[in-house]
Amino acid sequence: MPELPEVEVVRRDLERLVVGRRIERVEALGARTTRRHADPRELVHGLTGRRVRTADRYGKYLLLGLDAPGVLVIHLRMSGQLRWAPDPAEPRPRHTHVVLGLDGGAELRFVDPRTFGEVFLTEAPAGRPPALAHLGPDPLAASCTPAVFAAALTGRRTALKVALMDQRTIAGLGNIYSDEVLHRVGLRHDHRVADLTPEQVRRIHTETHRILRDAIRAGGSSLGDGQYVDLEGRPGRYQHQHRVYGRAGEPCRTCGAMIVRERWSGRSTSSCPGCQPR
Repeated sequence: MPELPEVEVVRRDLERLVVGRRIERVEALGARTTRRHADPRELVHGLTGRRVRTADRYGKYLLLGLDAPGVLVIHLRMSGQLRWAPDPAEPRPRHTHVVLGLDGGAELRFVDPRTFGEVFLTEAPAGRPPALAHLGPDPLAASCTPAVFAAALTGRRTALKVALMDQRTIAGLGNIYSDEVLHRVGLRHDHRVADLTPEQVRRIHTETHRILRDAIRAGGSSLGDGQYVDLEGRPGRYQHQHRVYGRAGEPCRTCGAMIVRERWSGRSTSSCPGCQPR
């Protein structure tokens, strides 16, 4: 579930709590979580003794830069969490798959009930790691100008929501924020990308940027499943500002029409028939 805003909130926590600390101990407890390594001991040996220098993000991926070549990549996917434990004696949550023991005694724990997430060490040449080369532009990056955003959509012959959620097109959006963006611009999920006007593309870029920034300021969105919390276990608040997502059967805050939720393309999608007639 975590999308770009939630991952950015966690990144900021990592910058505050982890950057500058030395990794003194590594426990790789879940083989599926470290599946990019032929042997989990590669991760243990590669991280032990390293100091965390930077905490960055690209799309939904967290990137911890180290004081030696390489970067630690963390992808939360559907149910992953990073949890901060100032006291290592604090009981570990179930489904804790990777633990970084830091100088000063604190632990950084990767928790993932569904084990779709991953943690791996990889090369870090200039720019993003090669493992992330398939991703489209990050919508909050300074380099993602309206022209770059438009170019990412150019030539797509799919429905608009499919394109927005395709990480190869735009990196960071998922079901929540694509629904919110589409409501703000007044377009349905099945509007064809090929039929977009230049003005509509410009508005999608503007509203994507606005919504993601607002969500970050609110600490992200925490849903009823409780899967997303920040590093210190605090839920987000942006769900209270959602216009359509999670509000099926409630009146639209813009026009008063009832929000509808439907199954489409294997996923649920929420929209307002009054604000999004086409």
